[in-house]
Amino acid sequence: MKGVLLRTTFVALLGLGTACLSWAATVSVQPGQDLAAAVKAAAPGDVVEVARGMYRVNLLIDKPLTLRGIDRPTLSGGNQGDTIRVTAQDVVIEGLIVRDSGDSLKHQNAGIYLYPGAHRAVVRHCDLTYNLFGLWIEKADDVLIEHNTITGKREYNSSQRGNGVQLYNTQRARILNNNISFVRDALYVDVSHHAIFRGNKLHHSRYGTHYMNSYYNLWEDNDSYYNRGGLALMEVRDQVVRNNRAWGNSDHGIMLRTIQDSLVENNIVAGNNRGFFIYDVEYATLKNNLVVDNHVGVHLAAGSTRNVVEGNDFIANREQVRYVGARDEMWGAKSGNHWGNYLGWDRDGNGIGDVRYEANDMVDRLTWRYPSIKLLLASPAVQALRLVAQQFPVLRVPSVVDPKPRMHPNNKQWSEWRDKHYPGQ
Repeated sequence: MKGVLLRTTFVALLGLGTACLSWAATVSVQPGQDLAAAVKAAAPGDVVEVARGMYRVNLLIDKPLTLRGIDRPTLSGGNQGDTIRVTAQDVVIEGLIVRDSGDSLKHQNAGIYLYPGAHRAVVRHCDLTYNLFGLWIEKADDVLIEHNTITGKREYNSSQRGNGVQLYNTQRARILNNNISFVRDALYVDVSHHAIFRGNKLHHSRYGTHYMNSYYNLWEDNDSYYNRGGLALMEVRDQVVRNNRAWGNSDHGIMLRTIQDSLVENNIVAGNNRGFFIYDVEYATLKNNLVVDNHVGVHLAAGSTRNVVEGNDFIANREQVRYVGARDEMWGAKSGNHWGNYLGWDRDGNGIGDVRYEANDMVDRLTWRYPSIKLLLASPAVQALRLVAQQFPVLRVPSVVDPKPRMHPNNKQWSEWRDKHYPGQ
């Protein structure tokens, strides 16, 4: 009986000790208390809960822990340095308003700076506002950045702002469902591989995405609008760019520059100055994209060849393709694309035009060189010039040629994407 009592007492004390340890692992910080001291005193693995209020702090997190805001407290860096600097692995930051970093481009001041080695960091459900860089992530692998709202110092000139998320020399980052605006570039990505960029809204910045030297990444279901450029993907290979919407950008919707071995499919590119800007692109597949109501549907240059371009809809663009090359470029050889300005016919009713489509002719070339000619496009003289160019091949210029133009578009809702232009254009 005595032994049973002792064992029962021991088990009860052990349970109490476990409960105390569990309680001790959560540290609560109230307004007026020293948040930096609380984080410094916390043990690895602790949860530091920050109550609603204003905290003036430049915080260093150098151990794995969770920093959690309760009812969205505000951490202000006082316009100096980084508001939060993370140097440890396995840090979670959530539910905070993080603001007022310094504005030194030289020192890359950020709302949250993930230093080299801060692997597996998680930043979620935070508002990062009035920081030079929202998040600077450098040599930190397997990070998760999700459901954050990031805005910059909007009264600064674009060149004086930092980027929303700066990702450098990382592996396997996941950048998901963030809303980023009024920064230099919403997502700046360099030398970062095997990443996923999904569900982000990128707007009112220079580029929605400024991206280079990065491989094996997925771009999916992002909206990029009201920027100078939407998605700018440069010096890369092995990309999947799928189901994105790039609209109302003052220059290009999607730029593909020096890209190989990539898939670009099911994107909507609408109301931009140039829908696609394709420069030095080889061995890529562009399929089932909707290119609608852009000033130029596709600007194709610099030896962009050996690509597969099938099943796309080119509708209501003022110029379908602006092509500069020494020989014809064949698109749609297998199944064709739809061209809204195709004037051919389909006698057998198989949905494929009987006459091949040519994207531009001598008149198009003249209008590029002498834009004032557009005032005469409806005149008999210009129409006669088109006819002469067709009858005498010596006057013909190299063009994008589609031998199987589709009579009907794949995207039946294409008209919903008209009039999505940049404000004021």
